[in-house]
Amino acid sequence: MIEGRAVGAFGANCYIISCPETKKAVIIDPGAEGKRICSWVREKGYQVEYILLTHGHVDHIGAVDEVREACGAKVGINVNDAGMLTDAQENMSRAFGSSIERKAADFFLEDGQTITFGKITLTVLTTPGHTLGGVCFLGPDGLISGDTLFEGSIGRTDFPGGSMEQLMRGIKEKLMVLPDETRVFPGHGGSTTIGREKRENPFLV
Repeated sequence: MIEGRAVGAFGANCYIISCPETKKAVIIDPGAEGKRICSWVREKGYQVEYILLTHGHVDHIGAVDEVREACGAKVGINVNDAGMLTDAQENMSRAFGSSIERKAADFFLEDGQTITFGKITLTVLTTPGHTLGGVCFLGPDGLISGDTLFEGSIGRTDFPGGSMEQLMRGIKEKLMVLPDETRVFPGHGGSTTIGREKRENPFLV
């Protein structure tokens, strides 16, 4: 079960994926409004085991430490974005007038790795291009695409570590091969499907 809410000034989507039978859950990209996210978890009665990060930009990591401390969860990020957690220059917060630095990750996410909580399993798909360590998460109810793929668009590649060639390769080789009915939950904006993006996304048609 995937639930999402936009948080912070950048409107980044924070997702909770939960196992209905066990109430165990993961939080993906707690970018801001840590108290709101923690209240959301308490209201639902979830036991959060992991905080998973699609990449290390400030709008996706801002509330990591607050949520980690409240939930006692382990934080995972791809090794190529790991330095963004602890460096305000790398995570772009300094460029936006703040200096956000967080604790280091507890573990690293690798391509093909599986994350299991309760009776739910997510598979990590590495999709660099928006950042060096960008990843997506594929589960039974859909794909969390971070800032790799959006409804009608793709992630920007003009930030440090960005690569249009890498981004397009990951989208085409790892995301567009998924079934057309696969639901896509991006890092910003509304949800879509793989089939819709194949037909209508101007970067992919």
